[in-house]
Amino acid sequence: MDIVSVAGFRSLYTMSICLWSFLLGMHQIFGNSFTFLPLPDDSKDNITIFTRILDRLLDGYDNRLRPGLGESVTEVRTNIYVTSFGPVSDTDMEYTIDVFFRQSWRDERLKFDGPMQVLPLNNLLASKIWTPDTFFHNGKKSVAHNMTTPNKLLRLVDNGTLLYTMRLTIHAECPMHLEDFPMDAHACPLKFGSYAYTNNEVVYIWTADDEKSVSVAPDGSRLNQYDLLGHVIGKETISSSTGEYVVMTTYFHLKRKIGYFVIQTYLPCIMTVILSQVSFWLNRESVPARTVFGVTTVLTMTTLSISARNSLPKVAYATAMDWFMAVCYAFVFSALIEFATVNYFTKRSWAWDGQKDGQDMRVSRVMIFPFLRKVTSDVYKKNILETNLEIPVSTNWHRDPGLTTIAKSATTPAPPPPQPVREVRLSRMDGEYIMEGAKKSYNRVSKVDKISRIIFPVLFFIFNLAYWATYVNRKPSMTRSNGQK
Repeated sequence: MDIVSVAGFRSLYTMSICLWSFLLGMHQIFGNSFTFLPLPDDSKDNITIFTRILDRLLDGYDNRLRPGLGESVTEVRTNIYVTSFGPVSDTDMEYTIDVFFRQSWRDERLKFDGPMQVLPLNNLLASKIWTPDTFFHNGKKSVAHNMTTPNKLLRLVDNGTLLYTMRLTIHAECPMHLEDFPMDAHACPLKFGSYAYTNNEVVYIWTADDEKSVSVAPDGSRLNQYDLLGHVIGKETISSSTGEYVVMTTYFHLKRKIGYFVIQTYLPCIMTVILSQVSFWLNRESVPARTVFGVTTVLTMTTLSISARNSLPKVAYATAMDWFMAVCYAFVFSALIEFATVNYFTKRSWAWDGQKDGQDMRVSRVMIFPFLRKVTSDVYKKNILETNLEIPVSTNWHRDPGLTTIAKSATTPAPPPPQPVREVRLSRMDGEYIMEGAKKSYNRVSKVDKISRIIFPVLFFIFNLAYWATYVNRKPSMTRSNGQK
């Protein structure tokens, strides 16, 4: 060992002794307030702690076995928050509902002791633990939202209780009884339960009462034709070949809005019936006008009846609207039949009073050339052509247009003595003049028309009064299927 190495070792030893002496002096001066900073300990970090806890909990955990297997029944507490309700399809008899579906159960194997009581977890852990096999009994199609990530929530409490929430859009079946359509009301069910576990293994219970177990968002209604009156929750037990299962039920009560149908169907039907009754006030000889009224109103009622049925499923029974339209159609068709009856007994010609068959009548017809004729009391001027026609005519002479003939006569050499001439021009009928001295009479108003003017409006008013009093004041009947209370 050379002299330089020994000197260096001595100087290092001397510096260490001086530093230690300095630290002891500082400790005596400041006491316990002067401490050394400890090195960081990873065992006290929360993330590390819960990572170790989860690893320990999942170590040997079998998610194929339900909690309490062979010891107790697993209770699954559920509640539903409805974010949007609707639309409702009458033709398919189904409705759409968007919900936050919540389930809670206890798993003793997931108890832990840590700095936090509730541990929020990622949805990926749900695939590593046991979860209830819940399905919707009346669901036609259910969609779990996965954008932008799976809309699922999982929370673990230190006593082993888990809260599992997911967002679902469900197309559920809603059996409808449309006898009272469009004043009908329905109870649309939402049923769910376990698919594989019987009531001896897994049972479902509601978290709280009706309002807390199932709640609807204030702006959650997406209904145009219905009013959401409320809901009722319940529980059922169904039996099958594999055992008995617990089914949780929620019935949403819907009442149809009638405003659309009043505007589109009822008012047009009422106006069509009134229009058909206007024909009673037309003249019985107005055949074209009354025919147009009758045929047009019948075709209009047919069109309204077809269009009203397009928005409904093809049910085999008659609805309230069908009965209304059937009665309106009967009124319109009866108005057409009434006109046919009146027209059948209407006379085809003018009636003549005071004349007998075979009595001869004389009709004077004067035809004058279109140049000046001056008549004086004493002398007739020249260049006047008089045409006299004498025809023996019976009472029905005017019906044969071939009787009208024209005869030409030559100018007489000497005019007869002047006689007072009276020119008579009466009304025409079918291009012929009416004979002088005859008394004409029109077809009087039919007694059938007079009676119809009163009977038809009164009966239609009574029908409307009874119809609306029956259906509008009727209390909605909520018909349920499978477990009707």
